Amino acid sequence: MPEPLRLLQVGAGGMGRAWLGAIAANPDVVLVGLIDLDVPLARAAADEHGYGEVPVAASLAELAPQTGAEAVIDVTVPGAHPTVSVDALLRGLPVLCEKPLAETVREGLAMVAASEVSGKLLMVSQSRRYFRAGSAFGRQLAELGRIGSLFCEFFKAPHFGGFRERMAEPLLVDMAIHQFDLARKLIGSEPVSVYCESYNPDWSWFDGNAAASAIFRFADGTRFSYTGSWCAPGLETSWNGRWRASAAGGTASWDGDGVPVAELASGQALAADVGDEPEEINGSLVEFVAAVRESAIPQTEAHSNVVSIAMVEAAVRSATLGTPVAIADVISAAHAEAVAGVQDPTLNAALRAWPDVLKVVGLTN
Repeated sequence: MPEPLRLLQVGAGGMGRAWLGAIAANPDVVLVGLIDLDVPLARAAADEHGYGEVPVAASLAELAPQTGAEAVIDVTVPGAHPTVSVDALLRGLPVLCEKPLAETVREGLAMVAASEVSGKLLMVSQSRRYFRAGSAFGRQLAELGRIGSLFCEFFKAPHFGGFRERMAEPLLVDMAIHQFDLARKLIGSEPVSVYCESYNPDWSWFDGNAAASAIFRFADGTRFSYTGSWCAPGLETSWNGRWRASAAGGTASWDGDGVPVAELASGQALAADVGDEPEEINGSLVEFVAAVRESAIPQTEAHSNVVSIAMVEAAVRSATLGTPVAIADVISAAHAEAVAGVQDPTLNAALRAWPDVLKVVGLTN
């Protein structure tokens, strides 16, 4: 039995506390330090989760050398991910970063370059990929054959207050990446283009567009249709959304919480195979530890995850322009921006060395 992986966690806010619980519940890891710009907050969070002896600090530089850390969990706000994760990678530490990897594709590509330069894993925690019922839904789809149409409806009415209610595109930028990324997993292909319209109902308590509809075309011909709203009181969906797929061999649906159902073209029911694997961030952590120990590539490794960020960026651009937007165009433009803007000479050289950024992120072969 190997020794537990020694972790530093950066971020002690609400999501940071959830990660402290996940770390405490996993015997294959041990927390050796907690970092937050608000050091008293970090101390309080550590104490609340039984980590009274674990040191806290305001930066990785203060704790990384003295703790024997072997990896980092980045649970900072999205705007801080490029700074924190790149710092950890260049210190020789693999990183599990909360979603989204970055706020822009340009920043995400710079983080990928840091992973390549360091030779260390950068993985993103896309927790919606780790729901047992969702995985069972995916297995049903695999049995039904090629998917023609995949649909997701997302209707909630949260009153967050704070920054989300002031964002220009709160639904698309802050939430939809969960469903967009899960669609990639379920379809098993990559997105080609998107047409999106976003809007704000007149009763909305959000300043920006709290509702949107988008249709993505995938490389295998599948269409993924997403319709959602964050100002939809009554008969709300799961936070995972409500899903339905039409495939060559039948249809499957999942309400986002319960056991999915499916029916073959013959009318025969197709039973769901629901496993007992760890869920949500617990599942992310298990896969991360295995990937670090086995030098494996996890399903949400940063190169590939850039495509999920590009889906969001392309949807926002389409809503702004009123025209379809190609995913490849978004990624190529972001690469040019990164080459022009990244100041670190080593990272810039890595970005320039890519002969084809679309192949680097797995959008093309």
